[in-house]
Amino acid sequence: MKFCNFTRDGSGLVSPVGNRISLFDLKNNKCETLPLATRHNITCVGLSPDGNFAILIDEEGAALLVSLIGKSVIHQFHFHKPVHSVSFSPDGKKFVITKDNVVLMYHAPGRKREFNAFVLDKTYYGPYDETTCIDWTDDSKCFAVGSKDMSTWVFGAERWANLIYYSLGGHKDAIVACFFEENSLDLYTISRDGALCVWQCDTELDGLKPMPPKGEAKEKKEKDDDEECFEEPRCEEIHGKDNPNEKESKETREKVKYSRVAKHFFNKEGDFNNLTSAAYHKKTHLLVTGFASGIFHLHELPDFNLIHSLSISDQRISSISINCTGDWIAFGCSGLGQLLVWEWQSESYVLKQQGHFNSMVSVAYSPDGQYIVTGGDDGKVKVWSTSSSFCFVTFTEHASGVTAVTFTSSGYVVVSASLDGTVRAFDLHRYRNFRTFTSPRPTQFSCLAVDSSGEIVSAGSQDSFEIFIWSMQSGRLLDVLSGHEGPISSLSFNPVKCVLASASWDKTVKLWDMLDSWRTKETLMLNSDVLVVAFRPDGKELAVASLNGQITFWDHENAVQTGSIEGRHDLQMGRKELDKITAKQSAKGKSFTTLCYSADGQSILAGGLSKFVCIYNVKEQILMKKFEISCNFSLDAMEEYLDRRKMTEFGSMALIDEGAGDEDGVAIPLPGVKRGDMSARHFKPEIRVSCLQFSPTGRSWAATTTEGLLIYSLDSGLMFDPFELDVDVTPSSIRKMLHGKEYTVAIIMAFKLNEKKLIQEVIETIPSNEVDVICSSLPDLYVEKLLEFLASAFEISCHLEFYLIWAHKLLMLHGQKLKTRSEKLLPVLQFLQKSIQRHFDDVSKLCEWNIYNIKYVLAISQQRGVKRLADTSAEEGDMDSDCDYIMQDSHKESFSS
Repeated sequence: MKFCNFTRDGSGLVSPVGNRISLFDLKNNKCETLPLATRHNITCVGLSPDGNFAILIDEEGAALLVSLIGKSVIHQFHFHKPVHSVSFSPDGKKFVITKDNVVLMYHAPGRKREFNAFVLDKTYYGPYDETTCIDWTDDSKCFAVGSKDMSTWVFGAERWANLIYYSLGGHKDAIVACFFEENSLDLYTISRDGALCVWQCDTELDGLKPMPPKGEAKEKKEKDDDEECFEEPRCEEIHGKDNPNEKESKETREKVKYSRVAKHFFNKEGDFNNLTSAAYHKKTHLLVTGFASGIFHLHELPDFNLIHSLSISDQRISSISINCTGDWIAFGCSGLGQLLVWEWQSESYVLKQQGHFNSMVSVAYSPDGQYIVTGGDDGKVKVWSTSSSFCFVTFTEHASGVTAVTFTSSGYVVVSASLDGTVRAFDLHRYRNFRTFTSPRPTQFSCLAVDSSGEIVSAGSQDSFEIFIWSMQSGRLLDVLSGHEGPISSLSFNPVKCVLASASWDKTVKLWDMLDSWRTKETLMLNSDVLVVAFRPDGKELAVASLNGQITFWDHENAVQTGSIEGRHDLQMGRKELDKITAKQSAKGKSFTTLCYSADGQSILAGGLSKFVCIYNVKEQILMKKFEISCNFSLDAMEEYLDRRKMTEFGSMALIDEGAGDEDGVAIPLPGVKRGDMSARHFKPEIRVSCLQFSPTGRSWAATTTEGLLIYSLDSGLMFDPFELDVDVTPSSIRKMLHGKEYTVAIIMAFKLNEKKLIQEVIETIPSNEVDVICSSLPDLYVEKLLEFLASAFEISCHLEFYLIWAHKLLMLHGQKLKTRSEKLLPVLQFLQKSIQRHFDDVSKLCEWNIYNIKYVLAISQQRGVKRLADTSAEEGDMDSDCDYIMQDSHKESFSS
C-alpha cells in the first residue's frame, strides 16, 4: 500500500492523514490539507503521471477522483471491496487496481468531460490469494502483480501473441513488492521474509508481438444485423489458470520466457525481521527496503551492493517512496504517525514530522497567533507554526500524559501540567525546560492557568482537591488554596483583574482574589458538577459549563447569573457500536467539556463527546452554527443509528469479539473507559473534541480531536458583503474619484462596496507621499477597516514597504483614539502584528544569509589577494636573484679581463 507519494517534480509529497489528504511543499516548507474527505480512512493513493489527478481509495473500497489543481472531487466510484493497491500506467492512459485475487484495468480519466470517468477495460485472473503490489514497464505494455500466494504475475496491458500472462515463483512468503528494470521486461521480486529474486527475460519490450485479429469482420457484420442500438463495450477477461481449449495454441506459439539469475537475502544474520515495504528507482538502480523493526537498507541493483543502513524508528515502516531524481526518500510509519524525507547522499533530513502517539488533549495559541502548542496523552508537548503547519519543537520531559498547556503573555514561554505531578515551563528561545513546579506531596494535575503578567502559575489537583500557586520567577510554591470538596476540573485567570476562577465537581465555582491574600471573593453555586470555566476577553463575564449540559453566563462582580444556554440537544451524540441504548437516550447524560470565547467576546465555542462543535451568540443566546469536525466512519460514535447491514438475529456483529474467552464471546465495555478497549482485536477510537481555542487574531480557531489538530479559518472565497452602500457607490465611480485624485473619498467608497480587489487597487494607486494627508483625514470608523485590510494584505502582497508606510502613519496619527477602543480592536491589532512579525522573521533570515555570503566572498577575495601578493613577491624575489646572478657573472668577466 502506498501511503506517501512524491509529486511529478519531486519537490512535493502527497500523504493521507485519516480520511483526508495533505500536500507537503518540501521546498517552501509548507503543508496544506485539501478541503475534501472520504467516508473511511484512506488506504491507497494513486497519482497520475502528469500530477494533475489523484485517486483516493478508502478502507471500504470507495474511490474519489481528485483534481490536485482545482483541489476538488471530480468523480466518485465504489469498488465494493477493499482495494490493496492502485497504479497509473506511465503514459497515463490506464490505471490498475487490485482487490481480492483479481486485477482490474480501467481507462484513465482524461482532460475531456466524460459521463463515466471509470470505464473498465480488462479483468485479470491468476493469483490464488490477495494481490499486494503493482509495477508497470516504462512503455506501459505490461505490468506485474505480486500476491500473498508467494507468486508474481506478469500480464500484458494489451493481448500480445507471445505474452498474455506469466507466473513467477521462487519465494517462501508473501510478495511485498515487484519492480521492472528500466526499458526492460527483467524483473525484481521481494518477499516478506527478506528474499530478493532477480528474473531475466529472453525478450525485449520491442519483441512483444500484437495478437492477430480473429473473425473481426464477421462479428461486426453479425452485430450490425442483429443490433442497431448502441451497446457499451464489454469488459475483456483474461484468465491466468490453464484453459484446456487453448493448450494447442499455447504450445505452437513462441512464448516469452523468464529465468531466475540470482537470489539474495536481507536477513543474513537469521533474525526474524519482516520486510514491510520497498521502493525502486529505475534510473539510478537504487533499491530501498523497510523492515518491521524500523530499519531501512539502500542497495544498488543488480549486484545487491549495500550502500547504507539506518534505523529511523522503533515501529514498522509501512510506506517508502523515492522522488523522480532519486535524491529524496520518503518513509511513512503509520503506527507512530511519522513522515520522514531523507536525502541519502548527504545523510540528512529534509522533513521530519511526527504527531502525538496517543490522542491530543489540550491546545493553546500564542498571543500573536503565530504558534500553537498541543499536549497529548503520550506525555509530549509540541509547538506548531500556523503559517507552515509544521511542528518545529517537541518537549519530552513529562513522564505521563499532559492535561493542559498554555502560553505566557510574552509568547516565548510554554507552561504544561501533567499527571506525573509536575508543571513545567519551557523556553522557546533555547528550547529547554527551565522551570519545574512540584507540590509538597505527589498529586496529579488536571488543569492549569497563568495570569496575564506571566508571573503567577496555578494548577488544580484531581486527588487532593487543592489549587497550587507558584512564582514563575523564583519557582517557589507561594500558596495552596483549599475549599473545594471535589476534584478541580478547570482554572481560568481574569485577563484584566487579578482574579482566579476555579471549577470543581462539588457544583461550585470559586473566585479567588490574588491581591487579597488569595481569599475567596465569591462562591457561585450551580445545579450540577462544573466541568469548565472561561472568562470573556474583556474580563467582565464568566462562562460555566456543567454536567447537565447547560452553559451559564455570570456577572462575577455581582455574583449574578445573566443567561444560560441549554446545549444538550445541540451535541447530537452518535451511537457507539457497543452501546446497548440509543443515541437519543445516551445524549441525556452528555455535556460540553470545553469552552472558548471568540476574540471579540461576542460568540462562544463549545465542544464535547460529539462530532459537532457549536458556536453560540452570547447576547442572543442562540446557536449560530454547528461545525461537523469529521465524516470519518472509521471512528466510533459517528452514526446516530446502528447499521442494519451489521445486525444479526443475535444483535450487532460488533458485540461479538471472536476468540474472547469470557462472557460467552460478547465484549462488554468497562464503565468510564474513554477510548475503548485497546486490547480488543477491532479497536475503533471514539470521536470527541477535547479542547477548543480561538486565535487572538480572531481569524481562526483550533480544536484537538480524535482526528488530530484541526484549524478552521475565515472563508476567503467570493462573498459580496457591502457596508453602508449607496446608489452612487459603483466601481466606475470609485475609479473616477481616483482619476480626479480625490483619494480619501475613493477609499471610503471602496470600503462601502467592500470588495477586496477594488480596495487593493485604490490603495496601491495612491502615491506614497499622499499617505500622510489621507490618514489624517480618514474617519475613525474606516481606520479600523483599513487596519484589518492591511493585516490581510501583508500575507499576500509583495509591496512590503508601501503597506508598512500605511500602517505606520495610521498608528502614529490615530494611536491615542485607538487606545481607548483597545479591547474591541485587539484582534485586529494582533492580526496586524502577526503579519508584520512573519515578514520581519523572513526578511531578517534573508539579511543574515546575505551578510554571511558577503563575508564569505570577502574572506575568499582577501585570501586570494594575499596569495597573489605572495606570488608577486616570490616572482620579484626570483627576479632579484636573477639580477644578482647576472651582476656576479659580469663582475667575474671584468675581473678575468
